[in-house]
Amino acid sequence: MGIGDKMRGLASSAQEGVKSSSLSFFHFSLRFITGILLGLVLALIGQELMGYGTFALLFVMVVVLAVIIKLLASWSVSQILIFDLICVLVAMLLRMYILVAP
Repeated sequence: MGIGDKMRGLASSAQEGVKSSSLSFFHFSLRFITGILLGLVLALIGQELMGYGTFALLFVMVVVLAVIIKLLASWSVSQILIFDLICVLVAMLLRMYILVAP
């Protein structure tokens, strides 16, 4: 086994490491974005219904963010994207209901 084989092995392991790291970073950022958006929506709904202040709004956002990140940890990227699609469709349905309701 020569120096060329060792360098080739080192380069391929580095490439696999970068691929794995970038995929895990994308997975975490997708979970974070999903959590922050759901947290914001649920916190704003709670603020309108209950009338609590800014600190409670931030607290609800952080709690929902933590729950979503923990819940979606075992899901794959495609499952998270399908979950996001379902959330967007439910939001559009609620928007349509609000616009049509008398």
